[in-house]
Parts: sequence; C-alpha cells; structure tokens
Amino acid sequence: MVLKSVLILATLLGSFFAFAEEDFTHYAFANYLGSGIYKTSGQNAAVVNIPVSFDLYNNDTESLILRTPISLGFFNFKWSDLPEGDLPSSVGTMTITPGIEYRIRTSEHHEFQTYFDLGYGNNFTTGTNVGILSAGVSSLLDFELKQADPVWVNRLFFAGYTSFDGKQSETYSAIQSGIDIGTDIHWRWDWLGVDVEPRVFAVGYWYFDKLRFAMPFGEDVLVSNSLEVGATLAFSKPIFWEWMGIDRLGLSVRAGDGIKAWRLLFEFPI
Repeated sequence: MVLKSVLILATLLGSFFAFAEEDFTHYAFANYLGSGIYKTSGQNAAVVNIPVSFDLYNNDTESLILRTPISLGFFNFKWSDLPEGDLPSSVGTMTITPGIEYRIRTSEHHEFQTYFDLGYGNNFTTGTNVGILSAGVSSLLDFELKQADPVWVNRLFFAGYTSFDGKQSETYSAIQSGIDIGTDIHWRWDWLGVDVEPRVFAVGYWYFDKLRFAMPFGEDVLVSNSLEVGATLAFSKPIFWEWMGIDRLGLSVRAGDGIKAWRLLFEFPI
C-alpha cells in the first residue's frame, strides 16, 4: 500500500527530460528545478521530488539538517493516463543529492541559510551516471502585516554535473526572489490536530548562464528568466511521515522564454 501510494504520487508528475536514444542528462538538475510538468514546443516532460530530511542539531537560533532528496523520472507517461489508472512500468531516471543545510536566526525577523550537496544521478535507459554538485545561500525576512505573516526570500545558488565518462558536463547558477504571504485567520482551520493555513506566493528566477532544456524532439530551449505564481496549504507540522518533511501542499505555474510548467509542491515553494 505504501509503495502504491508513492507510485501514485510520482505519476502525478510524469517523466523528466529523458529519451531512450540519447542521454538528456539535465535530469541531474531535477532537485533544483523543482517538481512539475514542464511544457515546451508541444512536448511534456516532468520530474517528481521526494523530500527527505533529518535534523542533526536544533536549538532556538540554529539548526543543522541532513537532506537526502530523491528525484525520479518515468518514461512514456501522460496526464491522460491518470483517469485510466495506468502506472509507469519502470523508473527511467533517478538522482539522490544528499547534503548539509545550516540555518541561523540572525534576528527575530531574519534567517540565513546555506547548503552544500554532493549527489549522484542515473539514466537507467542509457546506463549513464553523473556526479552532481550544488551550493547556495539564502536570506529569509519576516514582515509584520496584520496576520498574513509575509516572508521575503532571496536565494543565490549554483548547480553542476559531470558524467562519469567525462564526456558531458554542464553548470547553471541563478538568483531568485519572491514573497510568500498568508491569508486572514478566518480562512485557517484545524485538521487532525494540525493547523492548516492557505498561502499564496510569487517568485522570479534569473539565470546567469542560460539554462538549457534539452528536448527529445525539436530544438533545445534556452531559459534566461521565469516567473512563478501559486498557492499552498501550510501545515503547522509535517504530515504523513516526518522524515519526508512535507509541511506544504500546493500548485503553481511557472513560465518564461518558451517554457511553461505546472508544479505540485510538497515543501516551502520559494
């Protein structure tokens, strides 16, 4: 039952950038692009991220977190398969990007975060493997606005991969800035002892070196910026399994430079 639930969660997001005759290694960036159905030139490609994290140290001002997110891709799967109950027959791609994240409250309203990841990716169809490296810093600033509790977030990060045979490598770096804002207290409710709060957000992404989406058919798409808007349900504590760290559920749309993505969200969206 647990395995079936995980598969259903994954099928909601389809297959990431992979094709049987060529290795589109950009699935290596799956964890950093985010879960979603990406559409360009009439084609669909998708990724599902399963967040996994454990607290190594935690006090009132500092925390050290071990993150081991898993990203899965599935071949030949479409939204139209869902009503018929079809599940993907095999996993096409997988990445595991374990890393350490450090958070510190520098004041009552500000938090600084930094992380370093060193991971691994595999395309099961082509049999290729990649090493993945990523690092970044973030600033989160809380504001007082009635009971909406807005959070302004700025992040700067880098990600790169190299294939084990040394034939392929690529990097990208980006800055993102956005705001996440809550709703009136009358819109909140209690669900099985968990406080649930509807929130909305908007965020912009700017890529220092254009992010290339390699497509199985047609020309690649270069993305220099994108804008995302969406809504989430924020939970006062993680739901389902605490080690998965699911404290948000939501939906958003991201668009820019010919790319359009519908994303399902399972964590803080910015």
